[in-house]
Amino acid sequence: MAIRWILIAAGVLVLTGCGPGSPAVQQFSPDAYPERLSAWGLLRVADGTLKLSDGVEPYDLNSPLFTDYAQKLRTIWMPPGTRAAYNAEETFEFPVGTVISKTFFYPTSDSGLLNTSFDWPADTRAMATDSLKLMETRLLVKQTDGWDALPYVWRGDDAYLKIAGDLKMLDIALTNGEAKKFPYVVPTRNECASCHATNHSTGELLPIGPKARHLNRGYLGREGNQLQKWQTAGRLSGLPALTEVAANADFTDHASEVDERARAYLDANCGHCHNEHGAADTSGLLLDAAVTSHRQLGVCKPPIAAGGGSGGRAFSIVPGEPDASILIYRLEITDPGKMMPEIGRSLVHQEGVSLLRDWVAGLGGECLETTTD
Repeated sequence: MAIRWILIAAGVLVLTGCGPGSPAVQQFSPDAYPERLSAWGLLRVADGTLKLSDGVEPYDLNSPLFTDYAQKLRTIWMPPGTRAAYNAEETFEFPVGTVISKTFFYPTSDSGLLNTSFDWPADTRAMATDSLKLMETRLLVKQTDGWDALPYVWRGDDAYLKIAGDLKMLDIALTNGEAKKFPYVVPTRNECASCHATNHSTGELLPIGPKARHLNRGYLGREGNQLQKWQTAGRLSGLPALTEVAANADFTDHASEVDERARAYLDANCGHCHNEHGAADTSGLLLDAAVTSHRQLGVCKPPIAAGGGSGGRAFSIVPGEPDASILIYRLEITDPGKMMPEIGRSLVHQEGVSLLRDWVAGLGGECLETTTD
């Protein structure tokens, strides 16, 4: 069947010629974004399952961002006949019309508490919703003048665009057995820029996850490598041999070295701000994958302007002493004025903090006034 693009009212481009039974993926101009997520035709609740439309492909990351233990279904859709351009270090260059989605959800339990763990089905294109609590779906839409961020909040079988953000109180069972009530916060469109404007000078919004080092992996029950499959399907150009492509460690994989897992965790959770161009560049604390200097990573580095955020500690990282390190302190608190990351969580990520504690405890050396790299 031939694929056709038809321009209709309200600034909508409709893709026709998709497979039978699958809604057509639609595109909207910035002045005509729909109130309902279903209008995009990307994913929908049907017959008690969450289903993806034709051409909407799920993907996964080696070490994902922590968001209060929410699980995330990530997808990407590119207009037919287009492809992304490979970049070894930064976000891939995606064609205009690309829509990236991230759906946040929790598995539920008979006790009524949300679970912090979940065994993904091999086929993520059909997920039973009677055992899931759908929270939100965030879209990144590539327009001619750049990316737009759109948060949709789920109510029933559809999600609705939120301009002013959203907050829900939830009860969750933590991995240590503790039951905890916490506020789940959906960011406003403007707040999305606090993470996605990875270059603080330009303020340009960019996807964070779709980088080679995050994507260089297999995907759940599917065989093969994600990047190779994108290239074979004509959705990616310029991919070199996989032996030449960096790959972050999975921070949950205890077969990997602690240093590799800790650096991957910091890259995914902190590097979008703590990089040489990011919003936290003036702190001098750089935590993205490109950094090799121990001083820039925070080892024996005094804070520039942490104020109360230092917790009375003298250095970002004190080798061998997690409790004396500002980095650990700011990850272990939930005070909005002191915690890191500044948005995106209300809970402490116990497993992530435990990993970073092990990493700091294993670092050698001591902090002296004249310490250098």
